[in-house]
Amino acid sequence: MRSLELLPGDLRDGPSFWAEQRRRVDTENVAVAIVGDSRILFDTDLDRFEALTGVRPLQLALPGTNARPFLENLAADPDFKGLVLVGMADLSYFRKDVGLMADALERYEFESPAQRSSFVLHRQLSRVFGFLDENYRLSNLVKRLDPGWRAGTQGPYNGVWKLSTAQDDRQTALWSRIESDPYLNAHARFVWMQRRNEPPVAEDIIAMTQKTTREAVAAIRARGGEVIFLRPPSKGAYRANEDRRLGRERGWDALLAAASVAGIHADDDPVARDLNLPELSHLSRACSTVYTDAYVRSLVKLTSRLQLRSAAPPPLAASDCLAGGTHASLQRAAAPRSAPK
Repeated sequence: MRSLELLPGDLRDGPSFWAEQRRRVDTENVAVAIVGDSRILFDTDLDRFEALTGVRPLQLALPGTNARPFLENLAADPDFKGLVLVGMADLSYFRKDVGLMADALERYEFESPAQRSSFVLHRQLSRVFGFLDENYRLSNLVKRLDPGWRAGTQGPYNGVWKLSTAQDDRQTALWSRIESDPYLNAHARFVWMQRRNEPPVAEDIIAMTQKTTREAVAAIRARGGEVIFLRPPSKGAYRANEDRRLGRERGWDALLAAASVAGIHADDDPVARDLNLPELSHLSRACSTVYTDAYVRSLVKLTSRLQLRSAAPPPLAASDCLAGGTHASLQRAAAPRSAPK
């Protein structure tokens, strides 16, 4: 497992991990919560956010999952009066279905003793052992060796494989092998591009999304809270497909206007525009720190709920996380792991 870079300390995300974090709203005065999909989940460095502001956000983003139902969930919770940061991958947010982790809210509402104990035990053991990842069970590996699936059949190559690692507080980052292993990198790009022939997002979906977002924002503001949207970077063929199906004018710009909400788009930030996205959709581990630094510095200009600490570290540049970057706070994160055998 260690030779595959399935290392101790990867706590493995899942519904129970998310539900544990969501329950903190019931017992704590949460100042900042993040909802969204995998992009803002992978692309946010909670340590950097805290170092800049003294606030550690509650990470509630979920991979492969529409952020909107979770924004609505916070809007309906009288205990939440803080700032919601909504990370938005356009095609994930503008759709009807919840997506991959629709059961997270159900786990928040009810978690059986068996589910809870299994989660707690596995998390503690994962700090010590490099466990067999679900994606690397022998049965799954054997399936991936067989190229003889019928034409038109969705085989194992069409599914999402391991992409990330998770630590305490659901601090999540792109798995190092997506950066270093050409085969895994090519597979991730293939999966993202499977929907390249789908039609543009329909007007009724756009109208529905604007309406539900506007109502959720209004509900949070009525309790004294606030909402700000974040659009992390994407690039290449994947970004071209996003723009074809839902360009910025029809999606991002119209949504912010309809909901009367502020937002920070990566295209508008010279630092965020130049960062490394190994598989076109998620930032490298090191560049997630730089992106967090950039968007937090923009956030403090949009809301009085966050301020830069007097002892905040100096600004980062794109060069700090790219090849040759030498910024002291990134040296450890940017150091390449040994090549998998």
